Amino acid sequence: MTMNPPTAGSTNRSAAAERMRRHRERRQFGLRCVTLQVRDGEIEELIRRGLLQADMRNDVHEIREALYAHLDRTLRATP
Repeated sequence: MTMNPPTAGSTNRSAAAERMRRHRERRQFGLRCVTLQVRDGEIEELIRRGLLQADMRNDVHEIREALYAHLDRTLRATP
């Protein structure tokens, strides 16, 4: 029976090491991770503006994507 030596991809990282790796990767791309509380009224406004479908109002992923779209429309600098 032949055993292959461990590779970098198979190394188990601690949870803290993995968080730090993701943090450094985000920073490399100029991103920051923030926690944001969203009011029901703000979710309703995303729906009114067509950024979020009404049936997705409780889907955290869809709310996040709608907020990204809103920020891109309102804050992104034009070249």
